[in-house]
Amino acid sequence: MSEGFDVVVVGSVNADLVVGVERRPAPGETVLGSDLAVHPGGVGGNQAAAAARLGGRVGILARVGDDGHGEFLRGALADAGVRLDHLLVTPGPSGVALITVGPDGDNSIIVSPGANARLGPDDVAAARGMISSAAVVSLQLETPVPTVLAAARAAADAGARVVLNLSPPAPVPDELLALCDPLVVNEHEAAFLLGRGGGERLEAPSAMAGALLERGPRSVVITLGGDGALTADASGAVTVVAAPKVEVVDTTGAGDAFTAALCLRLARGDALDEAAHYAVRVGAAAVGKPGAQSSYPRAEDELPL
Repeated sequence: MSEGFDVVVVGSVNADLVVGVERRPAPGETVLGSDLAVHPGGVGGNQAAAAARLGGRVGILARVGDDGHGEFLRGALADAGVRLDHLLVTPGPSGVALITVGPDGDNSIIVSPGANARLGPDDVAAARGMISSAAVVSLQLETPVPTVLAAARAAADAGARVVLNLSPPAPVPDELLALCDPLVVNEHEAAFLLGRGGGERLEAPSAMAGALLERGPRSVVITLGGDGALTADASGAVTVVAAPKVEVVDTTGAGDAFTAALCLRLARGDALDEAAHYAVRVGAAAVGKPGAQSSYPRAEDELPL
């Protein structure tokens, strides 16, 4: 392709089926919720849409089904400004996320992978031209790990910066971690990768960042929700980035907005801590509106301070 990309996302595209609840049901219990809302989502789709809405040149490698959800998702990504040359169609259902949102804006999510599970290393090979034209390649774990590793290798071979968001948490090979610059995790994902049982924070984020660096990534970003984020690199430099204080409406997809903004600023030459300062503001903007992609700011929007 004649024009390069700021960010190429290799990942999942889902239809988010969202219901608001006053409280989540206990096992065997039924509760009433709000009307069902359907939003475009998926960790990969969200990141691509967020980066494009912020003015980035963005491409995506993903699969959708040949169902109504697939058509809906293709249209949403096109509307956001994402290049769809490698958004592939698979016979069968698209990926779907079942999301409940509580009154505090926090969410619980169950993902049915659908077509996302069929994104393979051969698809990566076919998209090598797009991947090699990217400044940053963003990866997540809602697609098969062999595919993620193939994309990381292709990106690294082309000199692109590899960003891996360990979402949802899953075991990954050391080779993949060694290509990450940065590895992006929240506290639960960090605890999982470090083998801290139960996914609970058992130590300070700065200590967790140091332990994560020992696993091999070139740099680490730990997202801290309303408390912002922490960055660390192999030099030992640790930076805590505070987040703006905003009213929380819906946290769905806010982490994806953060990662997308981080990738875009890294693609444009920002240092890691500078990129994280911008990313926490984009993430704060995203929690102030319902939904995922519909909540993401555009380049001309004023961000929270």
